[in-house]
Amino acid sequence: MLKAFDKWLLPWLRQSIGCSKAPVTDVMLAVCDHFEPFHHTDKDGAMRRMKAWHDSLPAVTDANRDHDGSGPRHTFFYPVEQYDSEVVQSLAALCQKTRNEVEVHLHHENDTAENFARLLTQGKTDLRKHGLLGGNASGEAAFGFIHGNWALDDSDPQGEGCGVKGELAILKQTGCYADFTMPSAPHRTQTPIVNQLYYSRSNLKGCSHHQGTRVSNGESGTRGLRDKDDHLLLVQGPLGLDWQRRKWGLLPRVENSDITSVNPPTAQRMTGWINAGISVAGADGWRFVKLHTHGGPERNHEALIGDARRKFHTDLTALAASAGFRLHYVSAREMVNILHAAEDGNRGNAGEWRDYIYGQPPSLQNA
Repeated sequence: MLKAFDKWLLPWLRQSIGCSKAPVTDVMLAVCDHFEPFHHTDKDGAMRRMKAWHDSLPAVTDANRDHDGSGPRHTFFYPVEQYDSEVVQSLAALCQKTRNEVEVHLHHENDTAENFARLLTQGKTDLRKHGLLGGNASGEAAFGFIHGNWALDDSDPQGEGCGVKGELAILKQTGCYADFTMPSAPHRTQTPIVNQLYYSRSNLKGCSHHQGTRVSNGESGTRGLRDKDDHLLLVQGPLGLDWQRRKWGLLPRVENSDITSVNPPTAQRMTGWINAGISVAGADGWRFVKLHTHGGPERNHEALIGDARRKFHTDLTALAASAGFRLHYVSAREMVNILHAAEDGNRGNAGEWRDYIYGQPPSLQNA
């Protein structure tokens, strides 16, 4: 159906009605980039794109500071099936210079479970060679994940972009700490769960992430699901209707937390993202805003490394001051660490928990 409304509109209405009205004390903002420097170009084009990021991203990350003194964060989910040592080394140098991080993105088609696990393992090895990916308590590489073409756990109803059922368990067992694929609306892969942080139990029927248990704290909380091999954490970005931007002056547009040059980030959008209420149950004052974008192609560079992005962060400083919340720029890894800290009942300044479980990538430890 148009905009996948049949998948998410009613669940969104129910979620909106029941959204917590607790005062917002802390806002975690992560930009998760489906970063594909080879998209519709060759090696020379990919390196030109990397140069544009090297030339412009430092001005974004250096211009503003959050409550903890950190600059804006940008997490690059690199498509590991397109590994190129020179391109990834350039990306690693950019991250070391700007204190950003890299996670795993993967496109695959008509795949098998065995090959999917192999691709993830090889991708971890390739990225780790460049000092990328955070680590678990044992020092082993841990990674966040975004599925190519939105088709997590073989969820595309047309059977495209995957082929592997039971992906959540494979991800967990190969070191994935959370999936960041959703929302995908208006794509047909959109889940009926919206604006949630939740655990899903993997199954061999596919679409496991269409069901789940919201992350919560307290005696009946979800901490026990964190280490189960067949459960994976899902971190969703905001999804809803934007009544401020109307089509034909009448109909609201879909707000799916995508950053593009046509729809750049703004303080007005940020207010809506915060109001989506994405939080750990029982710690509703800590709000989690996960945005997504495609930052490889030049068409989105203005919104990501141009004046629009710089203005956004300047306006966020004013918004946080006027609304009275602590703003925290976080990587995908830091967002999950803070989420787990809330799950475990921690309170106060959320920024203190950036490295709570999963440690920094080696490249940042040595920076």
